[in-house]
Amino acid sequence: MSKVAVVGAGTMGNGIAHVFAQYGWETVLIDVSTEAVQRGLSVIEKNTERQASKGVIKASERRELLARISTSTSLEGAKDAEIVVEAATENPKIKFTLFHALSRITTPSAILASNTSSISITEIAKHAEYPENVVGIHFMNPVPVMKLVEVVRGKQTSDETVGRAVEIVLQLGKTPVEVNDAPGFVSNRVLMPMINEAIFCVDEGVATAEAVDQVMKLGMNHPLGPLALADLIGLDVCLAIMKVLQEGLDVQKYRPAPLLEQMVAKGQLGRKSGQGFYAYRD
Repeated sequence: MSKVAVVGAGTMGNGIAHVFAQYGWETVLIDVSTEAVQRGLSVIEKNTERQASKGVIKASERRELLARISTSTSLEGAKDAEIVVEAATENPKIKFTLFHALSRITTPSAILASNTSSISITEIAKHAEYPENVVGIHFMNPVPVMKLVEVVRGKQTSDETVGRAVEIVLQLGKTPVEVNDAPGFVSNRVLMPMINEAIFCVDEGVATAEAVDQVMKLGMNHPLGPLALADLIGLDVCLAIMKVLQEGLDVQKYRPAPLLEQMVAKGQLGRKSGQGFYAYRD
């Protein structure tokens, strides 16, 4: 049986662990505390229960899925993994530290993948023992539902690593799209400026959040308006990505909307905090 280690048990990490376990991988979910991994595991339990109730998976498959997941509060849990997927906070220093440590723990042939939504894979790879084994595998949220996965090639990523990453993504029932390393890759280089512009519309009094989202849903056939999507992603994550685009591409063109910065400073982060452009009770 193939083994994956997922580092980070938050929204993206637990979703990634869920999908790997669903498709037969022995999965270890790693985070810094028992509380963090248990929260992640609890989300997986709830989401798989929902899948079973909808007939997406059988009750027996759900039990088998959950049995494939173990947890750890140490990176040592990744030592014999075929692939490690890092899904930690979108902070370069944290990712650099993790990849430095992981490359000393894992086998020389292990793929070290980052789920980063905007940070340079080339820069992350500089902190690994084997930069040719480092690749971006950028899942979309919610991971169990969304089909797209960006496979991001850093400057030193080998063809073998990219090929194996693509194979793994296909095994998970997802659609891999290969892109080269650049700020925001493709998905967030296109998406985040749109979200940022939608926030400017609200900030400047052009329209309410509800009106902006309705225009984009009904006029552009988006399933979710940009501001509701920002709440789902997390406004702190949106701000972090805009800053990466700003620093890597153009200071003025990618300037975060002042309202976005204000809301993050107030702790209004969207769904995860209960308040963003909309209020959330659950």
